[in-house]
Amino acid sequence: MAEEWIASGLAVAGYLLGAIPFGILVSKCLNLPDPRTVGSKNIGFTNVLRVSGKTAGLLTLIGDIGKGWLVGWIAGQSLNQEPLILAVAATPILGHLFPVFLSFRGGKGVATAMGAVAGVAPWLGFMLLATWLITAGAWRYSSGAALTAFALLPVGAWTAGRSQAFIAFTIAVSGAIWSKHQDNIKRLLSGTESKIGKSTS
Repeated sequence: MAEEWIASGLAVAGYLLGAIPFGILVSKCLNLPDPRTVGSKNIGFTNVLRVSGKTAGLLTLIGDIGKGWLVGWIAGQSLNQEPLILAVAATPILGHLFPVFLSFRGGKGVATAMGAVAGVAPWLGFMLLATWLITAGAWRYSSGAALTAFALLPVGAWTAGRSQAFIAFTIAVSGAIWSKHQDNIKRLLSGTESKIGKSTS
C-alpha cells in the first residue's frame, strides 16, 4: 500500500510538471512571440523553432524532453511494480497534452513522450529519437517523423521482449500521439503540411 501512495504522489507531481508549457516560458523569457499566437499556434518545439529560431526551439525541446525523462526516471528509481512505474511515466505526457495551466489545451506530446519512454527504457527512448531524427532528416516533416517513430515504438518494445504491460504502455502512448496529429495526417496526405524550417506565415 505504501508504494501505491508514493505512486499517487509522483503521478500528481508528474502531471503538474508535464503541464508546464516550456515553449511559452522560453518565448516569454526571450521576448519572443507567444507560440499560441503565431505559426501553427502549437506550444511545442517545431512551432517554436519555426517562428522563433533555433535557440528558442532547442530550449523548448530540452524542457519538454527533460520533464518526461525526469518523471519516468524517478518512477523507475522509486517504485518496484512495473504497472505503477508506467502509470507514473505517462503522467507528464497527459500533463503536456491537457495542461491545467492552459485550460487543458496543450501540445502534441512528442518530445515529452520521448523523454518519458527514455526515462523508463533508455534504449527504446534512443530508438524513438533516432527514428525521428532520421525520418525528419529524410522527409523534412516533423509530424511525419513523429508518426513514424511512435508507430514503430510498440514494435520495438515487442522485439525487445518487453512485458505485456510495457507493450500496452507503448500502444497507449503511440495512440495518444497519433490522435493529436489528425490534422497533420490530413495535411500530409494532401501535400500541404509545412516542412521543418519552412515558415507557416
